[in-house]
Amino acid sequence: MSNNRGNSLYEATDIQVLEGLEAVRKRPGMYIGSTSETGLHHLAWEIIDNSIDEALAGYADEISITINKDQSMTVTDNGRGMPIDLHEKTKVSAVETIFTVLHAGGKFGGGVYKVSGGLHGVGAAVVNALSEFLEVRVYRDEKVYFVRFEDGGKTVNPLVEIDKCENGKKGTEVTFKADSTVFTETSHFNYKTIHNRLKQMAFLNKGIKIVLNDSSRDNIKEVVFYNEGGIKDYVSYLNVSKVPIHESIVYIEGEEDDIVVEVALQYNDTYQTTLYSFTNNINTGEGGTHEEGFRMALNRTINGYAREKNILKKDEENLTGDDIREGLTAVISIKHPNPQYEGQTKTKLGNSEVRGIVSRILSEQLSRFLYENPEEAKIILDKAQVAYKARLAASKAREITRRKGALEISALPGKLADCSSKDASESEIYIVEGDSAGGSAKQGRDSKFQAILPLRGKILNVEKANLARIFDNNEIKAMLTAFGTGIGEEMDLTKLRYHKIIIMTDADVDGAHIRTLLLTFFFRFLKPVIDGGYVYIAQPPLYKVSQGRKEVYAYSEEELEVVREELGGRVKLQRYKGLGEMNPEQLWDTTMSPDGRTLIQVTIDDAIQADQVFDMLMGDDVEPRRDYIMENSKFVENLDI
Repeated sequence: MSNNRGNSLYEATDIQVLEGLEAVRKRPGMYIGSTSETGLHHLAWEIIDNSIDEALAGYADEISITINKDQSMTVTDNGRGMPIDLHEKTKVSAVETIFTVLHAGGKFGGGVYKVSGGLHGVGAAVVNALSEFLEVRVYRDEKVYFVRFEDGGKTVNPLVEIDKCENGKKGTEVTFKADSTVFTETSHFNYKTIHNRLKQMAFLNKGIKIVLNDSSRDNIKEVVFYNEGGIKDYVSYLNVSKVPIHESIVYIEGEEDDIVVEVALQYNDTYQTTLYSFTNNINTGEGGTHEEGFRMALNRTINGYAREKNILKKDEENLTGDDIREGLTAVISIKHPNPQYEGQTKTKLGNSEVRGIVSRILSEQLSRFLYENPEEAKIILDKAQVAYKARLAASKAREITRRKGALEISALPGKLADCSSKDASESEIYIVEGDSAGGSAKQGRDSKFQAILPLRGKILNVEKANLARIFDNNEIKAMLTAFGTGIGEEMDLTKLRYHKIIIMTDADVDGAHIRTLLLTFFFRFLKPVIDGGYVYIAQPPLYKVSQGRKEVYAYSEEELEVVREELGGRVKLQRYKGLGEMNPEQLWDTTMSPDGRTLIQVTIDDAIQADQVFDMLMGDDVEPRRDYIMENSKFVENLDI
């Protein structure tokens, strides 16, 4: 038998050993997730986290972040200043060791930092490895020390004393510029991303002043973040577009086995749950054991109180977690000396001991709050009981959205023009506004892989509706039945019948409103479908420009001007007011053909920010919505969350 693999040997000489920071530059994604904008900002978080850790240890109370003109970033704190003495093992200064040796830092022994965020000692060295240059100034012992690295972490100026410092100034200043040969997508910091993260950090670390300056652009003023109330202020901020139904923000704080637990919560008049959890300032977007402990304690305590006060009778079943969490805004923040995360991105906490600790601390203090504040306790219980009744009503309507099998065509909604393919990976469904556009789309589509579901008018605003109304809405039932995934705890993403769900609405204000209503529904009830990358927005043209037999489509006002200039002379212009104005062939060519269409994939980079946007856009408070629309007028034209 012949061997097609050749005669190459596999020997010790074939093993590549990467020295120092070479491994980071060779495989940066292993350390920071990606080299996209997300990875770029990860560099900023690592350096900022080091200063936050110094503050958490009690040695700093002010941190300054500046985005410089050249898109470098400077992070300064008033802590102790990094150690400058010679390191016994590396034979160079401790500062140089921190920035050139992986897993070197004060976060491992437990004596320097009780808790810490970041990459646990890898962070500073990784930032250095992926930077064009990095400089450190250390202020301590009434002296100023300086060290500079270039070209991926190479020391060009070893640590040296450069000046004296007066007035007992202490702290560390780090300036770095991300390497554009690594971050090829962008090496420019996004001001809003930095701004939002620092605002969050100030909420999570009460009493710490965080200052942001952006020197890279004009008219950006200095912003100061400071919250004496910590996560209590955070809950108040998250509820700014909602109406709280009780005055007090319940605040709970406790410590057990060196694990510090903070919880703040308040109910509002909406039907959504807003629950965010953090471990050592890192947002655990996928939850984990601290959220499990929170849910256990909340359910047990509320039901226990309701039983003892005879609000729930003996023959009545317990309120469910969904009943109790309806309209709840809560923030859970724990500080753990040795957190264990599931997955490299640290989005789910795995420490089993945290579940019981959070549960015990919350149960005791929440129970005390309920007994000491009977009027507010009654309001909370009334809210949960209304949710319970709505859930029972919704369960009846919900049955209609459950399908017995993906191939049972009779179970599909009558208005759906399904595709013939049963392969979800190639199938796509267009959610179309109105019967007129639906008719054109049905005639123009490729029926092998494209399904069309026309909706009648504007769908229900789920931000203002309870479950019973939502599941009784014909348009929502039609979508859920067509998708096949189920919803809530019953959701099974493997049953999704189309791997492209395409929202196709008119390119006008009404179309944008319908699009926002649909995205609100997806975000609140089908978020895993967005997270999986299955939701898209179609981009229909605004104009058809004709000159003789030549026809060109323009998708924006700017594009129209370019087309006019290119064609020159006299042109005939048709402005499309709606999709229904296009004949099936035109709709196929411009908006539905995989070879000619433009689709925007809907993504959620920051769920907390997206949550607030939907609250603002779809809630009852007019002023924040007006301000947001004025500041983000392009949102209608390019809705990419």
